[in-house]
Amino acid sequence: MSKKILIVEDEIFVALEIEQIVEDAGFTVSAIAADREAALAGAVDCDIALVDLNLRDGPTGPQIGVELATRHGIRVIYVTANPAQIGEASVAALGVITKPFRAQSISAALCLAANDQPDIASADIAGFTPFLPRGSSNAMESRG
Repeated sequence: MSKKILIVEDEIFVALEIEQIVEDAGFTVSAIAADREAALAGAVDCDIALVDLNLRDGPTGPQIGVELATRHGIRVIYVTANPAQIGEASVAALGVITKPFRAQSISAALCLAANDQPDIASADIAGFTPFLPRGSSNAMESRG
């Protein structure tokens, strides 16, 4: 069974590019959302969410990621040009893909997230920074 992906991105051309990458990787896009309301409405039956930080309704991406993870059990990967803005919301996500992204980075991160027990600590994906569990050295601290 294909995992269902929620894309949370307000720039339509970026969202459509990500949609194509997701489908080429063998996953199903269940919804594209440009703001918090649409993201939470699109969360039904999703397994993984790719979440930008700055959306149509402002810098709501970090909180959306937390809500998707805690309320819906969705695995979250942030996709942003501003990873330093994630802050404490990193605890709810597997990691971040930095824009500009490569298709291979998104595909590989989705495959990692689709595993029942993703090995985040050993993830070696170009353009992807994994968030390690609390108490571990967080790779984001060095990215500033």
